[in-house]
Amino acid sequence: MEVRIVSYTARGRDTAERVRDALQNAGHVCRTFALEKFCRHGDEPLTGSASDWAGDGFQNADALVFVCAAGIAVRAIAPWVKSKTTDPAVLVLDEKATFVIPLLSGHIGGANALAQTLSEAIGATPVITTATDLSGLFAVDVFAKRNRLKITDMGLAKEISAAILAGEPIGFSSDLPVTGALPKGLTAGDAQIGVQIGVSGKMPYPKTLRLIPQRYAIGAGLRRGKDPNALDAFLLRELDRAGVSPDEVLCLASIDLKKDEPGLLAFSEAHGLPFLTFTADELNAVPGDFSCSAFVKETTGVDCVSERAAVKAAQGELVVHKVAEDGMTFALAAIKEGISFE
Repeated sequence: MEVRIVSYTARGRDTAERVRDALQNAGHVCRTFALEKFCRHGDEPLTGSASDWAGDGFQNADALVFVCAAGIAVRAIAPWVKSKTTDPAVLVLDEKATFVIPLLSGHIGGANALAQTLSEAIGATPVITTATDLSGLFAVDVFAKRNRLKITDMGLAKEISAAILAGEPIGFSSDLPVTGALPKGLTAGDAQIGVQIGVSGKMPYPKTLRLIPQRYAIGAGLRRGKDPNALDAFLLRELDRAGVSPDEVLCLASIDLKKDEPGLLAFSEAHGLPFLTFTADELNAVPGDFSCSAFVKETTGVDCVSERAAVKAAQGELVVHKVAEDGMTFALAAIKEGISFE
């Protein structure tokens, strides 16, 4: 994930560098921001208010880390907070790195996991306030995020968390194979409220929360300036032909030359999909048998954008080869991983 880290003092800037190094070592992409007089070693200068910085981060980053007083962080993010399903992870550390506190999106956004990473790497004490974590119980939103499952009803997800905390049995069923033992609180037997994994219409419990496996990545290419409505109709039609619901799609992917293409950005926003882009070198390194084009190679540096981008994003197998129509291309790849409690 992309993590942006901000600090406002000299000591805070040193702590921000420790945070950056720790998270980069854990595989995250990090950017550090500081007041210009404190910038060094790759920092980016702050050019606006804390709220301006937070607003841009809410739009373009996966996580924000404030190295400052908690009050500064809370005021900065307040205008931008919308939903636990869309807000980035937000954490705050004091400038001595004594405590690390997840403020927002502890589960779905991954703030709690980042806090644990930092606690182990720099010795900060994590201050975790989510009830299921404190009780060591099953958290449906964490499980869904880890297994790439779409939560169809956040209200019912909250009811399940409340029921688990109250000691009520939670039913569990799945149309897909599951590895690992059911955690405490879940049952394969009868229950009044439960979780069902799949895309079918069955509702095995009086109150059933469906988790939809997001197993597919769309790879797309298009001629510059293509009408966004035409692209939307084309991609949705090809998904339907493949027998895949938009709810089963994890992301949209293309080459970085198209990162600002209005049609792709519009499709991503309209359907709530992350839009991933890769360089020509990254796409050329993807192994497989692809539908190659000398023209595409000449113009983009890679012989096939849609198929390679789909496979790269899914880290899986191509299930629909390139479909081309009127300057647009579509391909679909499936993710290999299954459902796991481990």
